[in-house]
Amino acid sequence: MSDRYSRQILFKPIGEAGQGKIAEKHVVVIGAGALGSANAESLVRAGVGRLTIIDRDYVEMSNLHRQQLYTESDAVEGLPKAVAAKNRLEKIHSGVHITACVAEADAEWLSKHANDADLLLDCTDNFDIRFIINDISLKHHVPWIYGSCVGSTGMSYTILPGKTPCLNCLTGSFPMSGGTCDSSGIIAPAVQMVAAYQTTEALKLLVEDYDSLRSGLITFDLWGNQSFTMNVSKAKREDCPSCGENPVYPYLQFENRIKTTVLCGRDTVQIRSPHHTHSLHELEQNLEGLGDMKRNPYLLSFHYEPYRIVFFHDGRTFIHGTNDMNEAKKIYHRLIG
Repeated sequence: MSDRYSRQILFKPIGEAGQGKIAEKHVVVIGAGALGSANAESLVRAGVGRLTIIDRDYVEMSNLHRQQLYTESDAVEGLPKAVAAKNRLEKIHSGVHITACVAEADAEWLSKHANDADLLLDCTDNFDIRFIINDISLKHHVPWIYGSCVGSTGMSYTILPGKTPCLNCLTGSFPMSGGTCDSSGIIAPAVQMVAAYQTTEALKLLVEDYDSLRSGLITFDLWGNQSFTMNVSKAKREDCPSCGENPVYPYLQFENRIKTTVLCGRDTVQIRSPHHTHSLHELEQNLEGLGDMKRNPYLLSFHYEPYRIVFFHDGRTFIHGTNDMNEAKKIYHRLIG
């Protein structure tokens, strides 16, 4: 095993002591898509002791250009991503203890698994779950690393409970919505760049080199040849309901979670998210070219075959063509984020 990590140990900020610490740590990877598969592979190759992967989805052909752990056979079989990831990772490193969970990463699941985690790694595709991760992190005093990418752009930020501004603090500081991979596309290098930032920060945390952690929120556009690190230190709010002086962890409360309801007799699911009040104009721009759209002052109707989706100003969304709440949420997050 010493040969396995010899080059990593030669890197002085890690060394023998750091490698030993990495082997003792437990990382929870939330989401096994593009960012999840890239981060999980890097951490397993680095020798992390335990890795827990949770994802609700299965492998599809459209995943393969950017989700590096998966193969055509995984897509043909429709294997759950968490299972396919575990299968591949165990072939890469049999010594890492890997747990695969095919489930929704909701507040209950995260509360249960945060207790013995050293790090939560955000590899999700929507802000509903990110706000829950944020509150779980703060409540259980476990650091987490935010990451997102779309098109040729991406961003990442490391959150340390009690020290840095949290995601809730930053709500007004950078865009919280916009295009998604399904509406705007994505190139694989953008994924790899965000994953590189996330995994590097993860290694710093695992070896306990806190002084080397990046303090700002980094954003980039690979196609546009731009990169920028935003100083967000002054964004920390004393009255923040998640990390302020009197935290109430609002996104762990039922009223602030995404709500789904099957509309009786209509083959329709209603979704209401507390984080999105739809700008119909912005939605129309983001979804342009994906299907036929009609907009009036009250709603935007969008055909996303075989479904018809109706967005309302107040944040409600109807997914016509299914009464499966999980399928409806999957479609919603593909389009909204």
